[in-house]
Amino acid sequence: MPVSIIAEIGTAHGGNPHKMRALIDAAADSGADYVKFQWVYADEILHPDTGFVSLPGGTVPLYQRFRELEVPPEFFSEALEYAHKCGVGFICSPFGLKSLDELLALKPDAVKIASPELNHYPLLKKLNEYAENMGDSAPPAILSAGVSRLGDIEKALGCLNAYQRLPQKDSRLAPLSLLHCVTAYPAPETEYNLRTIQTLSAIFGVSTGVSDHSLDAVLVPVLSVIAGGVIIEKHITLSKETDGLDDPVALEPREFALMTEQVRKAEQYLSAYGSACGADSALEALARSYPKETIIAALGDGVKRLAPAEAANYGRTNRSLHFMKHLQTGTCISKGDIAVLRTEKVLTPGISPEYLDTVLGARLARDVRSGDGVQWRQLLLY
Repeated sequence: MPVSIIAEIGTAHGGNPHKMRALIDAAADSGADYVKFQWVYADEILHPDTGFVSLPGGTVPLYQRFRELEVPPEFFSEALEYAHKCGVGFICSPFGLKSLDELLALKPDAVKIASPELNHYPLLKKLNEYAENMGDSAPPAILSAGVSRLGDIEKALGCLNAYQRLPQKDSRLAPLSLLHCVTAYPAPETEYNLRTIQTLSAIFGVSTGVSDHSLDAVLVPVLSVIAGGVIIEKHITLSKETDGLDDPVALEPREFALMTEQVRKAEQYLSAYGSACGADSALEALARSYPKETIIAALGDGVKRLAPAEAANYGRTNRSLHFMKHLQTGTCISKGDIAVLRTEKVLTPGISPEYLDTVLGARLARDVRSGDGVQWRQLLLY
């Protein structure tokens, strides 16, 4: 089965329907099999006091920037319809329970869980519940495993047991897939450790590929094919000079087309000469454009670990429990008092979302402020 190529449009459309269609056109013309969007509601992702982000137009609150990326469900309905018209599939990432419900109502071709949501256990469990109810009709699920350790991946997959029982449908995608990823923007090619693709596939028994945030159009995607990957996700933009959050690390259409061309050539090598000889031939072709040391470093040793570029993000980019209100000592914590959020810039990370049900109903041992990460020492559990 050919490698599935996903053009990550994300929020590069800026809420503009004309730009959305232009991006889908560019992805289809560049050889993508799928386009992927991000269904953003700022309240599902960040606390308003999470900090600031530097953009070409200046420094702005990150929460405000995400609010600007919100669009109505009709926008994605139109995107899905137009993608199918252009002959490509529609994939989207939800970031909370509301966006997941609205996405599933559209019947997407797949649901993508981004790396920071790998430990959003309420989200994963709700997706799994949908798969239990829908059976073979459930869309494939794709999980990115950036800024994570093996134990984090194991817990995430444990929430999706219904997906692991689904049969392969007449689709390019397996019911459940993992994407090896380095959660840094940009991610250094030499830190990708692409042999981890084989490691993850062997340990968890699922189809595996790569979500690539590196700047180069060819090296990581082609090496991922050589390493046994069956999915490649890469950002696309009409121009790196525009103001989308991910535009600086995205490929322009001509670069995306080059990536697709080189990936298909690598597949041809593997098909014509077999996996071992074909891999050697593909590596020889790469060695004409890249130093041998760079290729060896990008392939890595296959041991799953945090890459140096993403290590500082662990615990901050991932989800944790945060207070949403100023609360006084003795308050009994209820559902609206806490949320499963990314910590990001300036706040302190809280405890894992796996303890959400434990925290609900507990009383506060001290005053807390809105935005604080939930800590065990703040709670009276008995």
